[in-house]
Amino acid sequence: MRLYSLLAAAKINLYLEIVGSRPDRFHELIMVMQSISLADRVTVRSIGIDQIRVRCDHPLVPADETNLAYKAAALVADRFPGVMAKLGGVEITLEKQIPVGAGLAGGSANAAAVLVGLDMLWQLGLTQAELQDLGAELGSDVPFCVAGGTAIATGRGEQLDPLPGIDSLHLVLAKYGAEFVSTPWAYQTYRAEYGDIYLPDAQGWQARQSQVRSGDMVAAVAQRQGSALGQHLYNDFEKVVLPAHPKTAALKAVMADLGGLGTLMSGSGPSVFTLAESEAAAVALAAALKGALPDPDLGVWTARFVAGGVQLDG
Repeated sequence: MRLYSLLAAAKINLYLEIVGSRPDRFHELIMVMQSISLADRVTVRSIGIDQIRVRCDHPLVPADETNLAYKAAALVADRFPGVMAKLGGVEITLEKQIPVGAGLAGGSANAAAVLVGLDMLWQLGLTQAELQDLGAELGSDVPFCVAGGTAIATGRGEQLDPLPGIDSLHLVLAKYGAEFVSTPWAYQTYRAEYGDIYLPDAQGWQARQSQVRSGDMVAAVAQRQGSALGQHLYNDFEKVVLPAHPKTAALKAVMADLGGLGTLMSGSGPSVFTLAESEAAAVALAAALKGALPDPDLGVWTARFVAGGVQLDG
């Protein structure tokens, strides 16, 4: 085929703990990550010239070499020299549904879809593990976005251990369009305020990982207990992001008051989600939120948990 269209799933963090500062200056993390049905459509198409092109009609998404999707294609082309000359370059079209700068890994999901799409378009025969290794060179969330589903992520987020999926859960997701959080700022601020309580070494990190793996959140996921999962949602970033972004803090408070199984900010924010037992419950929560906060700048979506990251569209 000369064209592949893929769906690149967004992710939410059900659990995010910052446990230490690594020698490479990244943070040591423990996360439980979940793919959701909110997805971008990413199309990779062969073109007759030895080039990489990116097309996207979203005003906040660059269509040049700074785009992570472009970087993904450039990485593959670099690792497989001559493939573009033999099979042609690629045009990448991004149709955005995942809100930009929302803590939902939209850019990482697009990069993951490009890796998967080029593997097929250029007939590379890569395994999922090989695609994830390439993804780790692009960003910490990209390996998870390749596989998706439900997983514990450790290291800087690239070390993954799959967990049983809870495909029956739904959610309502909300973000103010004008609200943005810089992920580097969030990490730097967290380090400045809480670095003195970081666990000091790999032995401590591994001990904390073992505690989380045997803890309430992972047990709730393993037993597919939505109500218990909602009670153990956790995100260290809330400690620094919500005080600096009172509008997002107020959004979380309103969403929590509307009910649902549990409410949390995802990643470094500023998107906030509330879990729901069913699609009907999520739709009702979304309607209630729009009624409580009738702000045209507030985007509200409903979605469900899904078992995969990148999927062929159709």
